[in-house]
Amino acid sequence: MAKRRANGEGTITKRKDGRYQAAAYVYRPDGTRTRKFVYGQTRDEVADKLTELQEKTRQGIPAASSTMAFGDYLTYWLATIAPERLKPATLNSYEGLTRLYIRPALGKKRLNRLSPADVRRFLTEFKGSCLCCLRGADHDRPEGKRGCCAVGRCCKRLPSARTVQYIHAVLRSALQQAMREELIARNVARIVETPTVTPKEVRPLDGAEARLLLKTACAHRLYALWLLLVSTGLRRGEALGLTWSDVDLANRQLRVRRNVQRIRRELIFGTPKTTRSIRTVSLPQHLVRALTQHREQQERERKVAGKKWQAAPGQPDGLIFTTATGRVTDPRSLNRMLTILCRDANVRRVRVHDLRHTCASLLLSQGVDARTIMETLGHSTITMTLDTYAHVMETTLRAAAERMDDALNLDDPDEGPEGEASSG
Repeated sequence: MAKRRANGEGTITKRKDGRYQAAAYVYRPDGTRTRKFVYGQTRDEVADKLTELQEKTRQGIPAASSTMAFGDYLTYWLATIAPERLKPATLNSYEGLTRLYIRPALGKKRLNRLSPADVRRFLTEFKGSCLCCLRGADHDRPEGKRGCCAVGRCCKRLPSARTVQYIHAVLRSALQQAMREELIARNVARIVETPTVTPKEVRPLDGAEARLLLKTACAHRLYALWLLLVSTGLRRGEALGLTWSDVDLANRQLRVRRNVQRIRRELIFGTPKTTRSIRTVSLPQHLVRALTQHREQQERERKVAGKKWQAAPGQPDGLIFTTATGRVTDPRSLNRMLTILCRDANVRRVRVHDLRHTCASLLLSQGVDARTIMETLGHSTITMTLDTYAHVMETTLRAAAERMDDALNLDDPDEGPEGEASSG
């Protein structure tokens, strides 16, 4: 006689419609236990799903159910699914948006009762509300309390269009996973139109401003970094994640293969944001000289620091741009450094990311084609390059039109309509 399965081990049965189902006791997000069903076309498929459920139960990880509150499902999704699919910075952003805005507005709705109208109404109200109010600020708060309403008036700081788009992306991703787990029949966030974003016009430094900034930065201990950002268009985190093994000064090349970001209170090394971002970039000669001098300067700093020269936990060996004691440079500190450099150079204040735009605009002004710029900057598509720098391509487009005039040569009075000399 077959041994009877113990309570909680789960059961697999065949349904009348030909599919298989399995049931097992799992944890809810509130810590209580409930019986959960999974379905599949074959017994093996259901057995795999059952094993996954049981493994999560053994680890104390809650399982989702269709009737659970949407806020509880978001907690489950962010804790168990999202970390495996999202980069740390994106996950941190999604957690903040969920905690501050989504859960307060939609958290009490049942997952299987969430409708397109709920999502559409939430996004509409979100777009038109003050951010402080959305975070729970009370217009009747007494004076002295934090929040925009502490002084008796609303700051009217509305969410940017990009923030609204991110909110929609969080909803869409979370509900798509609920569909995969057969908790809901459709992704209601996909039915709602994605909020449009009017891209902000980039304001790069022009050639004269860039030269003035770099001339002022010559005395800075990280001069090679500023020159690198302007000359190659690397992102801030990509530049600070470079090691000497990534650079081939003899062949004037560097390879971008990691970045560094501040996530809450930690500096985390990871891979660049897209596959296209992992790339090889050619270096101009003036940058090769600056990097050579920077390496010599770093060796002198290492000798001066002595035993104080220590890498931070998790920091790769041989970082190029470190502090004076060998630790990774905090990306946020570059913002403060650049503000001071702009002031000393008497140029308008720009962000570190604007140096990336400056690189692209300088390349365009020199007639470099968009495809090459896309590869240099690590854009995922050429459409992104063309859309981002459409307004700074006017000079290039005007030059192209003038070259067409030269090619056709229609203004020459000695040429006839067929390209032959006129008979006069």
